[in-house]
Amino acid sequence: MKIFILATLLAAFAGIGNTLAQTSIPSKVLLNTKADLGEGSIWHPKQQLLYWVDIDKGMLYTYNPVNSEEKSFELGQKVGTVVPIDTGGVMVALKDGIYAYNLKNQKLKLLVSPEKDLTENRFNDGKCDPGGRFWVGSLGPRYKASLYRVSFKGEAVQMLDSVSTSNGIVWSADKKTMYYIDTPTGAVRAFDYDNASGNISKPRIVIQFPKGIGYPDGMSIDSEGKLWISHWGGNCVGRWDPQTGKMLAKVEVAAPNVTSCAFGGKNLDILYITTASTGMSADALKKYPDAGKVFVANPGVKGTKANFFKTR
Repeated sequence: MKIFILATLLAAFAGIGNTLAQTSIPSKVLLNTKADLGEGSIWHPKQQLLYWVDIDKGMLYTYNPVNSEEKSFELGQKVGTVVPIDTGGVMVALKDGIYAYNLKNQKLKLLVSPEKDLTENRFNDGKCDPGGRFWVGSLGPRYKASLYRVSFKGEAVQMLDSVSTSNGIVWSADKKTMYYIDTPTGAVRAFDYDNASGNISKPRIVIQFPKGIGYPDGMSIDSEGKLWISHWGGNCVGRWDPQTGKMLAKVEVAAPNVTSCAFGGKNLDILYITTASTGMSADALKKYPDAGKVFVANPGVKGTKANFFKTR
């Protein structure tokens, strides 16, 4: 009997070991462009291009994996995120407002500036909802930032106030749930979402980061409804189950401050990851020489297409 029990326990531990081994996913450096504060990664499904930004340098980048062509665009001020427009071009969240940007003539056109009087704030992360509205949040002195819903008519509706650092935001495939991150809280909140009106209700915490794994930053969602969350200060992107609040897998990244992630490629089965180098000590930069670069991984699951900013 003792031999049987021991054999059973050993088999169980072996199974756990295999499971843990399967949950760790490697990544590698894709692009050597070193950002101060890489962010806002998004895959353009029509152009088959990766977009991302360097917030502090005020730069917008694109990358074509077919020919490895990388292009850069200087925007003139800090830029928090980028989303594609259905008629062409992109929307960018700059320090002082939300702009349309024409990549061909490199001209900006201001759509709305909902925080023009809050000079200590700047706009940060954001994405478009299934209805084509641009949800973008700000960053500023603690609890003085907000999350806005922006329409093509230039209407900016404050959806959440008392925010510290607005970051990752995604929607479920059935268009009934919105997930949102305010980084310093260490939490992912879910809201009931109404696609027709763009309204949200019934906030609740579905994931709470424990100490020691960093803070939640940018976020993406896969085809199975699981959340891929960039761990600022955690050297990874975690795959989290919003139903159980547990981390299922993680992509190991050779940079401590992981900022955003996006599913891309023809089959949306590649995970692109941005990182930051800002604020790191000389010793930390020596330990992590690839901090600030763009990484890539094979996550083993497909993502979902990015929503465009709709102009009609």
